[in-house]
Amino acid sequence: MLSIHGHEVLHMMTGNSYTESSLLDAIHQKFGKDARFHTCSQADMNAEQLIAFLKAKGKFKPSVSDDTEFTVDKKTICHH
Repeated sequence: MLSIHGHEVLHMMTGNSYTESSLLDAIHQKFGKDARFHTCSQADMNAEQLIAFLKAKGKFKPSVSDDTEFTVDKKTICHH
Protein backbone atom coordinates (compact mmCIF):
# COMPACT_ATOMS: atom_id res chain seq x y z
CA MET A 1 0.00 0.00 0.00
CA LEU A 2 1.20 3.48 -0.86
CA SER A 3 2.31 5.61 2.09
CA ILE A 4 1.83 9.38 1.96
CA HIS A 5 4.30 11.73 3.64
CA GLY A 6 2.82 13.83 6.42
CA HIS A 7 4.11 16.92 4.61
CA GLU A 8 1.32 16.41 2.08
CA VAL A 9 -1.24 16.91 4.86
CA LEU A 10 0.60 19.95 6.22
CA HIS A 11 0.71 21.53 2.77
CA MET A 12 -3.00 20.76 2.30
CA MET A 13 -3.68 22.62 5.56
CA THR A 14 -1.89 25.82 4.48
CA GLY A 15 -4.32 28.73 4.42
CA ASN A 16 -7.13 26.73 6.06
CA SER A 17 -8.28 26.19 9.64
CA TYR A 18 -9.55 22.93 11.10
CA THR A 19 -10.81 21.19 14.16
CA GLU A 20 -9.41 17.68 14.65
CA SER A 21 -12.68 16.30 13.29
CA SER A 22 -12.77 18.53 10.21
CA LEU A 23 -9.09 17.79 9.50
CA LEU A 24 -9.79 14.07 9.69
CA ASP A 25 -12.68 14.52 7.25
CA ALA A 26 -10.48 16.56 4.88
CA ILE A 27 -7.71 13.94 4.98
CA HIS A 28 -10.18 11.15 4.28
CA GLN A 29 -11.71 13.13 1.42
CA LYS A 30 -8.34 13.94 -0.20
CA PHE A 31 -6.39 10.73 0.45
CA GLY A 32 -9.06 8.11 1.21
CA LYS A 33 -10.13 6.47 4.46
CA ASP A 34 -7.60 3.65 4.13
CA ALA A 35 -4.57 5.87 3.42
CA ARG A 36 -1.41 5.25 5.40
CA PHE A 37 1.05 7.98 6.30
CA HIS A 38 4.69 8.37 7.25
CA THR A 39 6.94 11.18 8.47
CA CYS A 40 10.67 11.59 8.88
CA SER A 41 10.54 9.56 12.11
CA GLN A 42 7.31 7.49 12.02
CA ALA A 43 5.72 5.05 9.59
CA ASP A 44 2.49 3.15 8.97
CA MET A 45 0.11 5.64 10.61
CA ASN A 46 -3.57 6.06 9.84
CA ALA A 47 -5.06 9.57 9.63
CA GLU A 48 -5.98 9.70 13.33
CA GLN A 49 -2.47 8.65 14.35
CA LEU A 50 -0.94 11.19 11.98
CA ILE A 51 -3.03 14.03 13.43
CA ALA A 52 -2.02 13.05 16.98
CA PHE A 53 1.63 12.81 15.91
CA LEU A 54 1.64 16.19 14.16
CA LYS A 55 -0.12 17.81 17.11
CA ALA A 56 2.39 16.35 19.58
CA LYS A 57 5.26 17.59 17.39
CA GLY A 58 3.93 21.18 17.52
CA LYS A 59 3.05 21.38 13.82
CA PHE A 60 -0.24 23.18 14.50
CA LYS A 61 -0.95 26.67 15.78
CA PRO A 62 -4.24 28.28 16.84
CA SER A 63 -6.29 29.85 14.09
CA VAL A 64 -6.43 33.64 14.19
CA SER A 65 -10.05 33.66 13.06
CA ASP A 66 -11.54 31.01 15.36
CA ASP A 67 -10.12 29.95 18.73
CA THR A 68 -11.67 26.48 18.44
CA GLU A 69 -9.68 25.74 15.29
CA PHE A 70 -6.03 25.40 14.36
CA THR A 71 -3.91 25.67 11.24
CA VAL A 72 -0.47 24.53 10.20
CA ASP A 73 2.52 26.38 11.58
CA LYS A 74 4.36 26.81 8.27
CA LYS A 75 7.73 27.37 9.90
CA THR A 76 7.63 23.82 11.34
CA ILE A 77 7.40 22.12 7.93
CA CYS A 78 10.78 20.73 6.93
CA HIS A 79 11.55 20.83 3.23
CA HIS A 80 13.37 17.83 1.86
